[in-house]
Amino acid sequence: MDLEDVNRLVRSDMVAVNIVIQEQLQSAVPTIPAMGAYIIGAGGKRLRPIVLLLSCRMGGEHGTRPIPLAAVVEFIHTATLLHDDVVDGSELRRSNATANQLWGNAAAVLVGDFLYARAFEMMVKDGDIRVMSTLAEATSVIAQGEVAQLENANDADLQPDAYYAVIEAKTAKLFEAAARLGAILNQADPQREAALARYGSLLGTAFQLVDDALDYSVSAEQMGKNRGDDLADGKATLPFIHAMQEGSEAERGALRDALSSGDRAGLERVLEIIARTRAIDYTLDIAAAKAKQAQACLAGFSDGPERRALSFLADFAVRREF
Repeated sequence: MDLEDVNRLVRSDMVAVNIVIQEQLQSAVPTIPAMGAYIIGAGGKRLRPIVLLLSCRMGGEHGTRPIPLAAVVEFIHTATLLHDDVVDGSELRRSNATANQLWGNAAAVLVGDFLYARAFEMMVKDGDIRVMSTLAEATSVIAQGEVAQLENANDADLQPDAYYAVIEAKTAKLFEAAARLGAILNQADPQREAALARYGSLLGTAFQLVDDALDYSVSAEQMGKNRGDDLADGKATLPFIHAMQEGSEAERGALRDALSSGDRAGLERVLEIIARTRAIDYTLDIAAAKAKQAQACLAGFSDGPERRALSFLADFAVRREF
């Protein structure tokens, strides 16, 4: 199985999801549909709605109910991207200019707020209190993770536990919610719901670990954003943390200076230290272990194309180069 096989499996569903997204982006305020269409149409893997759809179909749900909920998950994710790019002052995302670069920070924040509001309107229409509770909790946890990351900015002594707490909140939580919804819509037993939720959380953690490794190891053309953005934003991600733990006193000093200044002039020296301490390999090894744990969560489900696709996504999260 490859990514095209996964996309083929959910293609008709994703066509329906995209129609819902386009419909729900409509507004009498022109900036909202323009910006929404720009950022959603800029590409992206759509992994979160795909996880929701696969989880639903694996459990036997073959109706249309998952479609608007998949759109809700994509709206929540897109809102976080809009807000993140403002906070980070990002200029590139998916190889395109960020929305805040084109429309300004104020408009980007407000359209992000609109997407959150629209997502909540849509989940209320579903009417299931457990669906609403899952997505509301996820949105709250994501916001707390973003604030925690802001509080940790420029902290060269950040410990791994604090780092994991942030990525489990800001990234893994929405994957967890997407997978959990598959169980909820199928009225699965608590054990299966917990297994799917755990799968989603581990998948999201592995995905973010790889993102953080790629930030130091691939070009802007491959990644779709500027290399070393995390360093420039003052984010001590796992490759940086490992280099701090394994580096010499002089190397730790260089890492501290680079993180505190946010100056890209120090990036090459940081990359040398990360390479010498094998921080990228260390991070990718942990991501691979998380992916294996995610796959193990699927053991209690019957074999089939959806289960195989979910298992593949765990491998893809680790092996990808973009």
